[in-house]
Amino acid sequence: MPVLNRAAEMHAEITDWRHQLHRNPECMFDLPETAAFVAEKLAEFGVDEIVTGMAESGVVGVIHGREKGRTIGLRADMDALPIAEETGREWRSHKPGAMHACGHDGHMAMLLGAAKYLAETRAFTGSVAVIFQPAEEGGGGGRVMIDEGLMERFAIERVFGMHNLPGLPVGRFSIRSGPIMAATDEFTVTVRGVGGHAAMPHTTVDPIPAAAQMITALQTIVSRNTDPLKALVVSVTRMEAGFTHNIVPGEATFSGTVRTLDAEARSLAETRFRTICEGVAAAHGTSVVVDYRNNYPVTFNHDAETEIARSVAAEVAGRDRAGEAMPLMAGEDFSYMLEERPGAFIFLGNGDTAGLHNPGYDFDDEAIPYGVSYWVQLAETALSR
Repeated sequence: MPVLNRAAEMHAEITDWRHQLHRNPECMFDLPETAAFVAEKLAEFGVDEIVTGMAESGVVGVIHGREKGRTIGLRADMDALPIAEETGREWRSHKPGAMHACGHDGHMAMLLGAAKYLAETRAFTGSVAVIFQPAEEGGGGGRVMIDEGLMERFAIERVFGMHNLPGLPVGRFSIRSGPIMAATDEFTVTVRGVGGHAAMPHTTVDPIPAAAQMITALQTIVSRNTDPLKALVVSVTRMEAGFTHNIVPGEATFSGTVRTLDAEARSLAETRFRTICEGVAAAHGTSVVVDYRNNYPVTFNHDAETEIARSVAAEVAGRDRAGEAMPLMAGEDFSYMLEERPGAFIFLGNGDTAGLHNPGYDFDDEAIPYGVSYWVQLAETALSR
């Protein structure tokens, strides 16, 4: 089926919801206005069960079909980013230093539109749980909802997610089985030496050259330790040392991220990372503390659910507009839900816009009917198989 007539009819209304959400961004778990907006809309639609306060501000609505059966989950993220908006749009953020720079306002609006349609028609057997999750942007809200019993409480058997993608034309989808987004580990390395006068370096143990050698050597994890056919990124994004020109500091720190697409590469990267830092520190006579944190796991699509999602996207957009996705090395905490239940994560085209997490980014409202139609058809299809 193509884009639903009802989705096209609701386009202006859903766009208005999106603009309201965009004007009032909230970050991480602190989403009182956003959560209230979502819950009020679900109540207006006649959703059968509405649960608030999961993971502090998450909202789950359950819509029952015409007969009892299995339950699937459809998830949208809710939180904004601590970025000052530069779009100049009429609906730009009213909150200084915060904006929806990743399209979560669009994700919520599309899932609300699907919830309204599904509550009106109920043309399915079983139930649909619409999941509005906080703190995707670094807070791990998906993991918190799982820890609070999301899957068991609502008897969810399969779970699906969607994210807009700048650069992919509006009206197109892309998806793949297996890893579609990366594990996102983070590190902070502290190198300690002995400070002193810069004119007498022989009386010091300088941590700066040790840290510099570590940063250079860490790239050999990618170039010399990892199978060239496996994806791995090691990025140092911050370095701090010293405070003036004539003093050798006693300490230097650097931090960054490691991105991988499979468990073997992830484990290898951490092991080699620690070995390199400790070996270089010993060679320089410094000490080192490595704080290496495993963050979001790989977002891994299950085969059967990926094929359902792909077939639905092809029906909505056309078979030639539902393509094969390349994995992204960005992270996504929907990965926690996919570790708990089979499911799939799909990309929806956002057109030729600024990139995600950019102050000039905005969700493209022309994508809304495609997203709503996908969610509705996905729910009806997945509950029939």
